[in-house]
Amino acid sequence: MAETVHQFDLRVAPADIDRLGHVNNVTFVRYVQDAAISHWQSVAPPDVQAAVVWVCRRHEIDYLKPAFADELLAVKTWVGAPSGASWERFTEIRRAADGTVLITARTVWVLIDAASGRPRRVDPAWTAWLTPPA
Repeated sequence: MAETVHQFDLRVAPADIDRLGHVNNVTFVRYVQDAAISHWQSVAPPDVQAAVVWVCRRHEIDYLKPAFADELLAVKTWVGAPSGASWERFTEIRRAADGTVLITARTVWVLIDAASGRPRRVDPAWTAWLTPPA
């Protein structure tokens, strides 16, 4: 399935830097989560956003190169195929100045009904918001 890529830039804040002088690994997890949220909020109608929430079941992150304070990072995220109440998502973060890939991530998100707090199957119609037609 071809993907629709959601892209944005972010600037590394001083608070994102750890004792080693680079972006902390946990901060990269936050960036991955922020990418997923940004993508969903950019495509899902407000009524759907109010009716459901996403929770992460799994993160797989490859930390390839460090990022440093005040660097501009290019973030890209896209989804794979949904399965039941789960949806796989991929994220890549590059240093904007030279295109160096800093991290790649694969996450699995579970859809939760906001009213009941229980998992809910992904509506097949939603794939049109996040993926182009075949």
